[in-house]
Amino acid sequence: MIAALTAFAVAAVIVAAVGRRIGVSLFLWASLVPFAVFVFTALQGPAVLSGEIPEETVPWIPQLAISLTLRMDVLAWVLSLVVTGVGGLVLVYCARYFRDDETGLARFAAVLVAFAGAMYGLVTSDDVFVLFVFWEATSVFSYLLIGHYTSKQASRGAALQALIVTTAGGLAMLVGLVILSVQGGTSSLSELVADPPAGTAVTVAVILVLVGALSKSALVPFHFWLPAAMAAPTPVSAYLHAAAMVKAGIYLVARLAPGYHDSPGWQEVIVTVGVVTMILGGYRALRQHDLKLVLAYGTVSQLGFLVIVVGFGTRDAALAGLALLVAHALFKSTLFLVVGVIDHRTGTRDLRRLSGLGRQTPVLLVVTVLALASMAGVPPLFGFVAKEAVLTSLLHDAETGSVWGLVALVGVVVGSILTTAYSLRFLWGAFARKKGVEPVEFVREHIDFLLAPVILSLAGLVLGLAAHPIDPVFALYADTLPAGGGDHEPYYLALWHGLEPALGLTVVSLGVGALLFWQRERVSALQKAVSFLPRASDGYVAIMAGIDRTASRTTATTQRGSLPFYLATILVVFIASSIVTLSLNRSWPSTAVLFDYPAQLAIGTLMIMGAIAAALSNKRFQAVVLVGVTGYGMAALFALHGAPDLALTQALIETITLIAFVLVLRRLPARLGDRNGRTHTVARAVIGIAVGSVMAAIAVVALGARPGATISGAFPSLAVDGGHGKNVVNVTLVDIRGWDTMGEIAVLIVAATGVASLVFITSRADILPRPERRTRAQRFLARVRPLREPAPVVPDGGSAVQIGDSAEGDRRAWLLAGRKIAPQNRSILLEVVVRLIFHAIIVVSVYLLFAGHNTPGGGFAGGLVAGFAFVARYLAGGRYELGAAAPLDAGKLLGAGLLTVTATALVPLFFGVDALTSTWVEGEVPVLGHLEFVTSTFFDIGVYLVVVGLVLDVLRSLGAEVDRQEEEDDTGSSVPQHDAGGEGGSETIPVATSGPTTNEGGRA
Repeated sequence: MIAALTAFAVAAVIVAAVGRRIGVSLFLWASLVPFAVFVFTALQGPAVLSGEIPEETVPWIPQLAISLTLRMDVLAWVLSLVVTGVGGLVLVYCARYFRDDETGLARFAAVLVAFAGAMYGLVTSDDVFVLFVFWEATSVFSYLLIGHYTSKQASRGAALQALIVTTAGGLAMLVGLVILSVQGGTSSLSELVADPPAGTAVTVAVILVLVGALSKSALVPFHFWLPAAMAAPTPVSAYLHAAAMVKAGIYLVARLAPGYHDSPGWQEVIVTVGVVTMILGGYRALRQHDLKLVLAYGTVSQLGFLVIVVGFGTRDAALAGLALLVAHALFKSTLFLVVGVIDHRTGTRDLRRLSGLGRQTPVLLVVTVLALASMAGVPPLFGFVAKEAVLTSLLHDAETGSVWGLVALVGVVVGSILTTAYSLRFLWGAFARKKGVEPVEFVREHIDFLLAPVILSLAGLVLGLAAHPIDPVFALYADTLPAGGGDHEPYYLALWHGLEPALGLTVVSLGVGALLFWQRERVSALQKAVSFLPRASDGYVAIMAGIDRTASRTTATTQRGSLPFYLATILVVFIASSIVTLSLNRSWPSTAVLFDYPAQLAIGTLMIMGAIAAALSNKRFQAVVLVGVTGYGMAALFALHGAPDLALTQALIETITLIAFVLVLRRLPARLGDRNGRTHTVARAVIGIAVGSVMAAIAVVALGARPGATISGAFPSLAVDGGHGKNVVNVTLVDIRGWDTMGEIAVLIVAATGVASLVFITSRADILPRPERRTRAQRFLARVRPLREPAPVVPDGGSAVQIGDSAEGDRRAWLLAGRKIAPQNRSILLEVVVRLIFHAIIVVSVYLLFAGHNTPGGGFAGGLVAGFAFVARYLAGGRYELGAAAPLDAGKLLGAGLLTVTATALVPLFFGVDALTSTWVEGEVPVLGHLEFVTSTFFDIGVYLVVVGLVLDVLRSLGAEVDRQEEEDDTGSSVPQHDAGGEGGSETIPVATSGPTTNEGGRA
């Protein structure tokens, strides 16, 4: 079963990757997976029917006793056959439904396969939390499938509506599952059903789970999302809304019924909601003119029917419910596929425009009649067998004086009357000749387009004829529930039980339903007269509109565009919550040590003075430098405490932060408060002092509240024994606390992306000017061309300069800034020194990377040092030097780093050990001597790449891109974003006779 789940996942990925090249035939290839799983499931039948329950378990979260446990009992076996069998046939149907030139088919097919896998996992999961994961996965996949036509607003809106409704119900269900798991002491669904806990909390939990089931199966008051979902392609409706997704709620009710049918409120909720849904859905189906909407509301009605039966709580009702579930999946998916064929070949689903189709398509007519007869309960279809079982079981319960049995019986009979009426309406609307309506022209279709509906309709006929042999299969599930009231023999499925009351009720429902159809005009007039009644969809719209209005008003009130206001709000909330927490504290330390060394006191005094001076400063650059004093002071404190790694990293980070601030300050006024002035200075001072005081109190309490020895005391031995390294800090980052580091890396990448997104206006693509890479042959040809060429003529009459080539023609320019920065803004000494030490700095950074496992350094420090090398190149020569120094895209470095870290974490799993487990090799190497290598070094390499990528992203966004935008602002025209750079370029830019200078000093 786990292999089957894996096959679905792999198939979805493959279909998405190669589907575009194959065309519609990809659906045929994709169908092989559900068909294969169908065969696999069928082969498990002998074991399941003999009483065995195949089970597979893979531990997932052992600390919470959560495991991927798949269990195949009779209920799961039947649902798995439905999910995979109908899923495979729908995929075959898609090969004719869609055209080769339609967009998004690969994605659609992949999502459909993934949805089938999620449904398979849902019906076989035994762990309630794993079941919930698959439950929500079906909601996400259904959102993607319903919204397949992304260009249509109706499709997008319907997808979002279905997602919101089912997800909201799913969240309520999750709370119920958590309560059940806690009360029952296990997350195993089978154990919770076999030995159900009791109590008020359990009653609340069961109701919450029912809320999730009702929302998923589109029952009142959540029914409105299903008709709206008809904006999806017809194959989606046939699979999700007939055979699969809407069955998830029905399945969950059936799964819980053996253990919780007698829970307070269970039967009352099930019967009330089911009866109202069945009648309301049938009533609304009689008003529709779109064949698909007739089926949609009919599906809502049938789902109400199903939930009544599977959740009623007696043995005979459970037997009937499982039979009805299978029958419904067959006839309703058939009818949706028939609508797809009609729409595909006539161009309409409006029953008022369809006429004379029955004579043109006899095969389609027969298929439709079989499906409708099964839905209405006409012998010898399987729907008739299931409905007879339902009526008999409810009759037996009503005979004992059960009020809810009587309510359910009356509701089912009324609903069956409406089912007959809208079944006849569908048949008449789709195939009959209508007066005054021109016969439609039906375009002949390949016979395989009818393959799926033919098979599904015939399956309903075959199961009806073979009802008695099937009875023992369904009885295995039904026998898990009590027999119910009354003294009668257990019911069995059969095509003919003789002349009994249930048959009479069937005849009544068919007769009265036919009468309603015959008087359809009067019925329509009556419905129009009461059309003013409220609808559930109106309630949804009102709720969403209220949420939107509340969000807009909240945003308008709180999001003023004022950074001081945001900071003040955050800090005030922090102060208030911290003061409340501190007031409840009872573990204040009895002693306090002001300092360990006099140097600490001196450094602390300087940090305090720097902080106060920064608050009083009226110049931005001055304030930034003064803030940096506190950072460098912290580095000094780390060094005094014997933490050179932390000191080095803190100093590097502070310097990089200072440079980033300086880059930003170029676009801001030099003085603070120049534009808007300073306001509320007293309030700001009070908030600042309060925050500092509260933080100091928190630090004192935190240090004094520790009840036992800290775990960090064991880190030195863990670093050597577990991480095979002597640098405790580095081993902690890449091994002992590797998961924390992965989270920090993710935050760094998000920060880099956020900075770039704020700066780049239209595209985040790397546009740094880089030298052209030329082959040897190209360089040889460049040598033999004339050393001097006429200067290019500029249209506006100005002169021009060459970018990229030196005066020698092919000789590479060593200082790229020479042609791009105005002489008065250049520092030849700085450029030469930076170019001379650049590679040495890179070598030092690599040394820190590999030496950091045993000595100060590591991937983080090494990456920052490498970042300094690129910072120096940018400061010396501008974005052209940066482009030459950084041949790789910053985004690629970030991605490569994250991929390296992730691979380092996952590879150990393939060797049967925990993620992030490291190992090492050591030995004697000629010349080099004794060498050691720890696999966590790969993790460090990933950190190194991420840090370098982050620095480059900041430089190219806050540095190079801001330079380019300033040049555009100064000249009023765009400077080329892709520049040839140093080697081999001959691109020219106009040089104006006069004008403003750029930020880098060059003429525009």
